[in-house]
Amino acid sequence: MLPLVLNKSDLGAWIEALAAQRRVAAPVLKETSPADRTDLKFGWEYIADPAEVRLDYTVTVLGPKKFLWPARQTVMSYQIGADPRPTAVLDHEPHVLFGVHPCDVTAIQTLDAAFSKDIADPHYLARRADTAIVSIDCAAPCDETCFCLDMGSLYPEAGYDVMLTPEGNRFFVEVKTPLGEALVEKAKVRPATKQDMQARQKFAEEKRGNFHFQLPFEVKYLPEILDASYDSLVWEAIARRCFACGSCNTTCPTCYCWDVDDDVAVDLTKGCRVRRYDSCQLDPFAEVAGGENFRKDRSSRLRHRMFRKGKYILDQTGRSGCVGCGRCERACVADISIKETFIQIAGSR
Repeated sequence: MLPLVLNKSDLGAWIEALAAQRRVAAPVLKETSPADRTDLKFGWEYIADPAEVRLDYTVTVLGPKKFLWPARQTVMSYQIGADPRPTAVLDHEPHVLFGVHPCDVTAIQTLDAAFSKDIADPHYLARRADTAIVSIDCAAPCDETCFCLDMGSLYPEAGYDVMLTPEGNRFFVEVKTPLGEALVEKAKVRPATKQDMQARQKFAEEKRGNFHFQLPFEVKYLPEILDASYDSLVWEAIARRCFACGSCNTTCPTCYCWDVDDDVAVDLTKGCRVRRYDSCQLDPFAEVAGGENFRKDRSSRLRHRMFRKGKYILDQTGRSGCVGCGRCERACVADISIKETFIQIAGSR
C-alpha cells in the first residue's frame, strides 16, 4: 500500500473506531513529579478515552509486553480425582497496541522467536495472533540511558502492522501488513503528496543526526566479548552494588523466564496451574532439589543476566536479548547500567 497521511485532529476518531472492534492499549500519563512538572512518567494501559493516549511519550516504565506475556497467567485447569480432565486455558481477546516505539517492536519480535522455538507456546502465540501493533517512530533518544542504535532496534523492518511518523500537525502512515490495511480502513487518511514525502525524508535525516553509537565496539562482537570476560573480576565488582531485587528483569521487554505454581481449591476437588514472572537475579532461581544452587553468588547471577541479554538469547533465537531501551538501568536502585557494563567488560579483557 502506498504511504498515507492522517491529520492529528483525526487521531481520536480513528482510535474510537478501532476500540469498537478491539480493546486498545496505549501509553498514558501515569505520574508527574511534584518537584519537577517536567518529570513525567508514562505507562501502558487499556484506554477508555482517546484523549488519554500520549504519543508524545518518551519511555514507559514497563513496555507493552504485559499484554502478550502477563505477569501472572492461568495456563490450565483440572479436576482432582480419577478423571482429572486437564483443560488448557487460552484467555485473551483481540486488541491493538497503539503507539509502540521501535525498540519495543524489536523486543516483541524477540519474544515471538523465543515462544515459537522448539515446542511453541500456545498461550503466548494465541495472544500474539490477536494483537495488532501500531508503531510510532522516534525522532530522538528517550534519554541518556538509551542505546537502541547500537543494539539494532531503532529501525525495525517488521513486527508491526502500521508505522506512524509524526510530522507537525499530521502523521505519515506506512502500512506493513494486511491487518494494517484493515486498521487503516477505519481512519480518515489521504494519499501522501510529494510534500509529505519530503517531510518524511526530512524527519529521517534529522533522526539520523539525533542518534549516536555509544558502545566502543560493533554489537556483532558482543557475544565474543562476553565469552572472553567470563572470569573477569568486573562481575564481582559490579555485584557488590547489586541488591538482587530483580527489578531489571521485571522491566526488561525481552525477559521471559517464569515459574509455575498450582492453586488448589480448599475442598481439594479442583485446581489450576499458574505461571508467573521469575527473575534470574533472585537467589532461589537456580536452586534445585537437595538445596544445591548453581548461581548462589550475586556475581554469577549478574553475569548470567548480562550473558542472557548479550549472547544466550541471541544464540537460542537468532535475535538480540537487549534492545537498548534502558529500562533496567532506570529501575535499578544501585544504578547498574547494562550499557556501562558492556563497556567495562570490553576494556577488561
